[in-house]
Amino acid sequence: MIISYIDRTNLSVALALPEFKQQFHLSDTDRGMLNSAFFWSYTLLQIPAGFLVDRYGVKSPYGIGFVLWSLVSAGTSFARSFEQLFALRLLLGVGESIVTPAGMRWIRFNVEERQRGMAVGMLFAGAKMGPALGAPLAALLIHFYGWRAMFLIIGLGALLWLIPWTTLVRDDDRQLEAAAAKASGLASVPFLSVFKTPIIWGILAGTFCYNYFVYFCMTWLPAYFVERRHLSLSSMGWYTFFTFSGMATVAILAGWWADRLITNGADAVTIRKRFTIAGFVVASTEVFGAMSPSNEVAIFFAILSLSGLGLATGNYWALTQTLMPGPAIGRIVGLQNFASNASGIVAPILTGWLKTTTGSYEAPMQAIWLILITGVCAYAFLVRKKYASLVGQPI
Repeated sequence: MIISYIDRTNLSVALALPEFKQQFHLSDTDRGMLNSAFFWSYTLLQIPAGFLVDRYGVKSPYGIGFVLWSLVSAGTSFARSFEQLFALRLLLGVGESIVTPAGMRWIRFNVEERQRGMAVGMLFAGAKMGPALGAPLAALLIHFYGWRAMFLIIGLGALLWLIPWTTLVRDDDRQLEAAAAKASGLASVPFLSVFKTPIIWGILAGTFCYNYFVYFCMTWLPAYFVERRHLSLSSMGWYTFFTFSGMATVAILAGWWADRLITNGADAVTIRKRFTIAGFVVASTEVFGAMSPSNEVAIFFAILSLSGLGLATGNYWALTQTLMPGPAIGRIVGLQNFASNASGIVAPILTGWLKTTTGSYEAPMQAIWLILITGVCAYAFLVRKKYASLVGQPI
């Protein structure tokens, strides 16, 4: 997960370079398109990727996807035109589409409910540590070797992870699924039946809103720090590190805290909803920093708001596993991740358009606030325990 997010982030750092923009003759709209290209293919393939891991298990599909995206990331160093950059980002999305359905399926059949908050929090802490580590790493490699070498080193270097992956990971989740289904005695639930409940619509809307902010930070935050707050490339890398590492730390701690409350007898749905909504509320404070002329205030709220969203990270994903039927979890997670990464398409393009239209970053930041408040409403009013029975899920 960390490696996949480093490969998603490195282009954003390159796009903050004046010479990179000049070499490819990039406008703000072009930058928005390049930042969103990855999510076009990644988003469209989430449900097919979920089907693959439900059908063939986690290990082999994940390994094949890993090889593909690492080679594509390295291949970015040879791009010579906007069209080539765009095509490579589309291919990166194809390779990485397997990441979340596979990871969440493994957790569903290897981790008990009372421990899932921390497990999911740790998994998605990787999604935050990727940008946290990737931004300063990419900036450092660019400083010493240039942007082409940066893509090559990161892409080929990641292939070393295949050694422990193929050696240590078990290929037994299909057997665990069959044993769990036999022990429960419940009939299988058709995938399309999940659309009967308001829960899935609330989850999809809330997931889109959560990740709109995350993907703004992944794709435009480096440029915001450099262009609006006039930070150096090195300073930008470190502030991006603190922003995403803060979110990763809070995600793990919030998952552990929620698990502890559930273990002590608290209702799982209620606890995970409260953490999720609290995360959205804290994240909405980003608007205060965006409207401030002070760099110190802006940086403080950039770190606070994204770190605060970590309260929701492990819990909103664990909530899906609690409320939705297990045998279709790969496809359900694929559907949820479709909504998650649809925001990855919208956020970069809308940000680029708003910045071009208004000439500043204020309108994009205000849009984030409105979207986060919409996410609060989705989880408060649609994701409710009483609706789980509509898809035959006992709670």
